Amino acid sequence: MQTKTPRRGTIRLTRRGRIALIATGAVAAVTAVAVPLLLPDDSGGPESLTVPEGWRTSQVYGAVDKALGVPAGTTKKALPKAHLKLPRDARGNPEGYLFPATYPINDKSTPESVLSYMVNTAAKKFSGSQVTAGADRNAVNIYQTVTIASVIEAEAGSKADMGKVARVIYNRLEQGMPLQMDSTINYALNRSTLNTRDRDTKINSPYNTYTRMGLPPTPIGNPGEAAMRAATSPAQGDWLYFVTVKPGDTRFTSNFEEHQKHVAEFNKNKSENS
Repeated sequence: MQTKTPRRGTIRLTRRGRIALIATGAVAAVTAVAVPLLLPDDSGGPESLTVPEGWRTSQVYGAVDKALGVPAGTTKKALPKAHLKLPRDARGNPEGYLFPATYPINDKSTPESVLSYMVNTAAKKFSGSQVTAGADRNAVNIYQTVTIASVIEAEAGSKADMGKVARVIYNRLEQGMPLQMDSTINYALNRSTLNTRDRDTKINSPYNTYTRMGLPPTPIGNPGEAAMRAATSPAQGDWLYFVTVKPGDTRFTSNFEEHQKHVAEFNKNKSENS
């Protein structure tokens, strides 16, 4: 996340460094929840499919295709036949509800059954009393909470930062400020990058949170439990801005001038490392 600066050509830090690995499918560290699928045992034991936190539906579809050994695009085409139990607000789009976990796979698994298990798992995780209480407390519904969690998942440099990122989102919403989250632009452009330029912030898209107010129309990925906890119980603070100056060093502030200094430090580090 970064606000637009008056200087030309500045580069913005967008998402956690891990996203570069996700883009190539080489995720360095994944926290996955083992989900029993009640599949029959076989002599060799089922293979498994791991969905990392933050993956988009397109990435999940591709991973399911590969795990099941079916032609590329099969899982996406199977979506209408899966009859997924999604909330009405989702309008048939499972983005945000393909819950990150490790799923056993065997020869009886189909794209429809795997997607159903993911969505059913998400429904169980997201329907708990804590999630509901948190969503009510922050004046957003469950679907909006999942959307916020997906942005947190994409923007936070670490799990420790998630609560603060959540607070920035809520503070901006409450003050009528655009979210200005670069991760939503990445989603609109179907890319994963650490850099966003001024021209990117001018794209015509409902996911452009620089030019449009409020939340993006859907989640921008599939958040895990830590991001959901942050979305329902954000940290306390008055922060409105943040930027990851370097790995492990994310600066939060409510002061725009201070934020600009942090951005300048990021740009300097970026230039020196180029």
